[in-house]
Amino acid sequence: MPVKQYLLDGNAILSLAGFYDEVSRRLPLPPHFGRNLDALADVLSTDIAGPFEIVWKHASASKKALKNDFVRIEGMLKHVAAERADFRITFHD
Repeated sequence: MPVKQYLLDGNAILSLAGFYDEVSRRLPLPPHFGRNLDALADVLSTDIAGPFEIVWKHASASKKALKNDFVRIEGMLKHVAAERADFRITFHD
């Protein structure tokens, strides 16, 4: 089965609100999605059919702007990827 790719543009993710805007635009999130990391982790863990990959392009721009929020987001995404065999997260500068 082909892997569905969802591209995030790090140049558009310069704040936490910008992150939630970008994932809402790019991923098939349910209407009830709450704009917080716990809700996103739940959706990524159960609601999106796999296999799929999130590719975060220009991640260094987001990392510089988001600082600790980037670390928290990255940690959550890597945690979901470790628990779910049909999900990958890739960061590109």
